[in-house]
Amino acid sequence: MSIRDNVLSLLKEIPENVTVVAAAKTRTPQEILEAIDAGIKVIGENYVQEAEKAFSEVGKRAKWHFIGHLQKNKVKKAVQIFDLIETVDSVDLAIEIDKRCAMIDKVMPVLCEVNIAKEKTKSGVYPEEVEQLIKNISNLTHIKVMGLMTMGPRFGDPENARVYFRKTKQIFENIKKMNIPNVEMKYLSMGMSNSYRVALEEGANIVRIGTRIFGERNYKKDK
Repeated sequence: MSIRDNVLSLLKEIPENVTVVAAAKTRTPQEILEAIDAGIKVIGENYVQEAEKAFSEVGKRAKWHFIGHLQKNKVKKAVQIFDLIETVDSVDLAIEIDKRCAMIDKVMPVLCEVNIAKEKTKSGVYPEEVEQLIKNISNLTHIKVMGLMTMGPRFGDPENARVYFRKTKQIFENIKKMNIPNVEMKYLSMGMSNSYRVALEEGANIVRIGTRIFGERNYKKDK
C-alpha cells in the first residue's frame, strides 16, 4: 500500500478529537508531503537536524512536533521550527526553551515526558517526579505546559503496554485536578504504530505513528 492509502486507512479509525502525529524519522521530504496530501496535519521529528532539512521543503503545510530527546544545544533551532515540544524532562531544558522563545517572542506549548516504566535506557521523568517538574516550570513565561507524553515499553504484544498507558492517564488526571496556574492539561500523547489502539482506549488524544503510515522501511529506527 502507498503512504496515501495507509493514511486514509488510518484516519478512518482515529476519532476526530485525536491528533495523529506522523513520526517521520529517516523519511524524505517527499514522503512527508505525500502523507500531508493524504490528510496528515502534524509531522513529528526526533532530530532537529533532520527536521531542518524537511522543514526547508515542507514548511508550514503541517504543524511540527518534536518527539525525540532534545539536547540543550539544539533548542535555539528547535524553537524556530516546532509548534509543540513533547519531550520536556528537566527544569534545565524547560528554562533553555523559555529563554530561546523569549528571544523570538514565542510561547512554546510543551508536554512533559514520563518514563512510566522507569526504563534506564529511556528519557523522561519517573512517575513520582512529574508533578514537581510541572510545578517547577509552570511559572516560565515563554512555555506553556499542555499535558504529558510517554513512550511506554516497546513490547511485541501491545496489550502489555496497557497498564503503563493507564498509569500515565491517572497521573494526567491527577495533575489536571490541581489547577496549577499556567498549566493546561489538554494533551496526552501515548502510543505508536504497534500500540496506538490500546493507547486510544486508555485515553490518548495524540498518537505518534511511523511505520503504519510510511511502511516498514528502516523499521528498527522508526518510532
